[in-house]
Amino acid sequence: MTSHLDGNLVLRDRIVPGRVTFDSHIRDLEPLKNAGKRYILPGFIDGHVHGGGGADTMDGVEAIETLARFHMAHGTTTILPTTITAPWNDVMNALRAVAEVCQRGIENGPRIHGAHLEGPFVSPHKLGAQPPFAIPPSPDKVQDAIATGCVRVVTLAPELEYAESAMRSFAQADVRVSLGHTTTDYDGAERAICLVCGAGGTIGATHLFNAMSPIEGRKPGPVTALMCSDTAYAEMIFDTHHVHPASFRLASRVMGDRLLFVTDAMRGTGEPEGPSSLGGQDVLIQDGVVRLPGGSLAGSVLTLDQALRNAVQAGKSLPEAAKLVSTNAAAYLGLHDRGAISPELLADFTILDENLHVTEVWVNGKRAH
Repeated sequence: MTSHLDGNLVLRDRIVPGRVTFDSHIRDLEPLKNAGKRYILPGFIDGHVHGGGGADTMDGVEAIETLARFHMAHGTTTILPTTITAPWNDVMNALRAVAEVCQRGIENGPRIHGAHLEGPFVSPHKLGAQPPFAIPPSPDKVQDAIATGCVRVVTLAPELEYAESAMRSFAQADVRVSLGHTTTDYDGAERAICLVCGAGGTIGATHLFNAMSPIEGRKPGPVTALMCSDTAYAEMIFDTHHVHPASFRLASRVMGDRLLFVTDAMRGTGEPEGPSSLGGQDVLIQDGVVRLPGGSLAGSVLTLDQALRNAVQAGKSLPEAAKLVSTNAAAYLGLHDRGAISPELLADFTILDENLHVTEVWVNGKRAH
């Protein structure tokens, strides 16, 4: 049984008033003279999200479903629940929970593509808001993670012991290797990029600019290596607190379709401001910013619909902003069946009103929100 939606279709390079006809997949696009004021975008994809709606990935199956439904209400139709640096048994329990949700799905909910393993394979000297449980990516730990069958992205500091063999193993298992929480320099990042690509993998960066060395005139750092690469993708938390709009415009101009937005959202996203927690640590949410007691940024309370509005406010067109919250992430994750309004792709839609606020979300051709 087919359905249709009328609206302004946000395509890869333009906006066209039209009708999209679909069942579980998009079957046809038809231009219309007038389609009202709403916009039809491809469903958003968040490859780095710890929590939301009072729930955290580390809390298990029920919490993963809760955070997934929360973010779906903000337009996200594909989610990678993300771990935090914690004792290894806790990390493995979280991965098993993600695997369980992947296997059974969420009824009338978003797609859970797999897990982003952010920690514990990070530098103890670039923890950011990660708790102090960093460990090297030893071969046994790497195989434990891969064996869960759900890890799709791993954040890894390439200067760690065992890092080279770990990057090679993850790449060969079709896990995206994302450089982050790292003290590595330009040369170290370049070596990691070459190693992962040489192993047939896909390289990325975890929240570009954050928890890595900055760009300096005589010390270009890992940011320069990632931005100048022809193959590396990079996440960005564009809440305008983690990254200045000018830095966003620079990265976007250099990287183009290799830049993608993530939320890095934590438990308190969508909750009243005030005290909350992240990985067992007390944090304070105030004026839309999450900080540790010492003042450091600690994750975000961002949603992808707000990130899209921020991009438009920073000068991007709506089709360009839609790429940042959907199309580019689909390419990075190898999800060639979604990420655009195009025939034969999945019927995952986010409907926005004229002010770019979410009014409806469709997953697999069914209205889910």
